[in-house]
Amino acid sequence: MKEKRLFGTNGVRGVVGERMTPELVLRIGQALGAMRPGPIAVGRDTRTSGPVLVHALKSGLLASGCDVVDCGVLPTPALQFIVRDTFAAGAMVTASHNPPQYNGVKVIEHDGTEMGDREVIALERRLFDGDFALRDWMNLGTETLAPDLVGRYLDAILARFPGGIGEGMTVAVDPGSGPAALTTPALLRRMGCEVHTINGEPDGTFPGRLPEPTPDGLAPLADLVLETGAAFGVAHDGDADRAVFVDDRGRYVEENHEFALIARHVCRRRRGVIVTPVSTSQLIEDIAEETGCTVRYTPVGSIYVARTMLELIRDGVPVAFGGEGNGGLIYPDHQFCRDGGMTAATMVGLLAGEEKRLSELLDGLPPFHFISERIETGRAGEVVAAVESGFPGYSADRTDGIRISKDRTWALVRPSGTEPIVRVMVEAPDRRSAEAMRDAIRGRIAPLLD
Repeated sequence: MKEKRLFGTNGVRGVVGERMTPELVLRIGQALGAMRPGPIAVGRDTRTSGPVLVHALKSGLLASGCDVVDCGVLPTPALQFIVRDTFAAGAMVTASHNPPQYNGVKVIEHDGTEMGDREVIALERRLFDGDFALRDWMNLGTETLAPDLVGRYLDAILARFPGGIGEGMTVAVDPGSGPAALTTPALLRRMGCEVHTINGEPDGTFPGRLPEPTPDGLAPLADLVLETGAAFGVAHDGDADRAVFVDDRGRYVEENHEFALIARHVCRRRRGVIVTPVSTSQLIEDIAEETGCTVRYTPVGSIYVARTMLELIRDGVPVAFGGEGNGGLIYPDHQFCRDGGMTAATMVGLLAGEEKRLSELLDGLPPFHFISERIETGRAGEVVAAVESGFPGYSADRTDGIRISKDRTWALVRPSGTEPIVRVMVEAPDRRSAEAMRDAIRGRIAPLLD
């Protein structure tokens, strides 16, 4: 299969005015309209460049004869829910967690998942070759504004929980000035929670913090949790397909720990396969064993998780849960994409049924130490091969790069799809063992580095 030229794992992104231009987005709209003729739903996040680019996108779609429904500013998973089984496709103008000067486009298929690699390559071919027919004046598409459709998404989440399940619970929310400012506080209030917000106004300059929710950036949220006595704080990235947490003691919750706790909660009620990338913590293996589930690994990227879940279900294999160790979790009884709003609501449901606080639940998880590094190299393939051959006695998984494991220690070395780097992840039961494994990998690949 050919390689993608524009699109990465989650859409195409770039600095506005440089790589990301209205001309490019217009052509994406034209190519998508040619590939998926029919009604198309579009939306955007809060970035200042959003209106310019969404108008370009709609122009391309309308010129191709597609009827366009503009859902306005909303989270990516909300648009995916709206698209599913209702529209021929969808397109979200967003750069997710990237800084404010970036923007991009995510393309959504009829089933609500992001467009897969094979289809993206076909879309890119049309885009570069100009393989799209523009309609004459009598056959152009029509546009409808439908900002209220986001209510379907909120209603669907609420339907998964008993009414008033959050009564008596205080929650602090940091939407990061993104589209979740319009959804997550309202969602949790409808669940009965008392909600306090920070960075709660939509603002594409992101004045309070950057769109990526980091421990340093969420220090004000941690302060708000402590000031209000909240059960937890929740924050979103720039398009709210992920959720990350601060516990009741103001501690940032490492996303693999978040995944483990919520997977345990879900899998106690729903047995089957947990689908996750090879970059996920070994904690998920412990949770699977505890709850009578199994784990299926995929390449890194939420689209591979979602598509694997759908394939297993089509083959008659029960699927319990899915997601990544970055706060992007997938609930198969809701929809097959990362959903930060659903994750925020699930944390309310989890704690409502527990006698322990979130901090106590986290402290009860098995100990692991996780290290993640980026190493610049133009010889990524040789680096992966060197690690694969350099650790005899370790089991090897070649799903994405090379993952080697032995006893309770593992390491993943995988090339980036967009940069001349390899990503190295190591996990072990304690810091000393993790650092020793990391150092052994460094020593093995040192001759190959520039």
